[in-house]
Amino acid sequence: MKAYKIIGLMSGTSLDGLDLAYCHIWEKNGTWKFDIKDTKSVSYDAEMLNTLKDAIGLSAEKLIELHNTYGTWLGEQALLFIEEDKLDVDYIASHGHTTHHRPEMGLTFQVGSGQHLANTSGHKTICDFRTNDLALGGQGAPLVPIGDRIFFNEYDFCLNLGGISNISFEVKGKRIAYDIGLANMILNYITRKVDLEYDDDGKLARKGIINKKMLKRLNDLQYYLLPHPKSIGYEWFLDEVVPIVEETDDSIENLLHTSIHHICDKIAQQIKLNTNGKKQSLLVTGGGALNTYFIETLQQKLGEAINVMIPEKIIIEFKEALVFALMGVLRVEQQTNVLSSVTGAKKDSSSGVVYLPN
Repeated sequence: MKAYKIIGLMSGTSLDGLDLAYCHIWEKNGTWKFDIKDTKSVSYDAEMLNTLKDAIGLSAEKLIELHNTYGTWLGEQALLFIEEDKLDVDYIASHGHTTHHRPEMGLTFQVGSGQHLANTSGHKTICDFRTNDLALGGQGAPLVPIGDRIFFNEYDFCLNLGGISNISFEVKGKRIAYDIGLANMILNYITRKVDLEYDDDGKLARKGIINKKMLKRLNDLQYYLLPHPKSIGYEWFLDEVVPIVEETDDSIENLLHTSIHHICDKIAQQIKLNTNGKKQSLLVTGGGALNTYFIETLQQKLGEAINVMIPEKIIIEFKEALVFALMGVLRVEQQTNVLSSVTGAKKDSSSGVVYLPN
């Protein structure tokens, strides 16, 4: 089978920008292989960041307008990447940016119109990977576990620390995955109070001490009691978490320190519930994997039975973009790319909509 030459685009809930990964993906002897050939990250300027952050409050008309303009912007970024690096591309696979996620209402929305993206970039585009799963009764999330199973199955657990923390692992031949809860979303919200995009290497958090009242309020969030399949979005963060941060009168260092201990407590709790008593491996990717204090705290709470594995930086930063490239390939091949064991849908599906440029 030929190698697909495909660009994966990913914008996550941490709102730190757009990731582009140019990948070659092919199947050999029944196993999918990949090579990340080139990458690029585009940071959001203040206007774009605020527009995406506040999109949840837009009217229907303004939201569709953003859907179209952001799709055009994605196409411009993809085309610039292609032209700058002289890339030979078959497809673009785009996640878009999630503005609304209410699976209990059968609702999810990712801005970034596929038709605008295709027209602007001049390349066939695959996007809208979530809505079919919701139509089948699923959560529409998380989606990355298909990539964990296909590309990273040598690890017992795969943990992504983006805006949200999510976990993926196998149980009796079925992939199980769900959003554990908070990750960089709360950390970046706190650092932006002092005009920092993020806490570099966790240096500020390391200086802090635990605010016991805040920790208890975070630990008592009702979401943690729900069974999986489950997922969260920005609405949950605004409604449930932001008030806790705003009502805690303490230093930035203490807010960050407390948040990291809360996040690591919840991650360790979920992993320990699913261990088999043997030494096991945990692959950690996403921006949180670059935060030394975060990873030290997580390893401490997990203990010696779980070995925290930090891969090469290109995988840390571009794994999700890679997986959406894979999902695009699987859609073209009409193979399963969304797992019902993960989302709770009626059945597995081959999801995504293909847009041809005009």
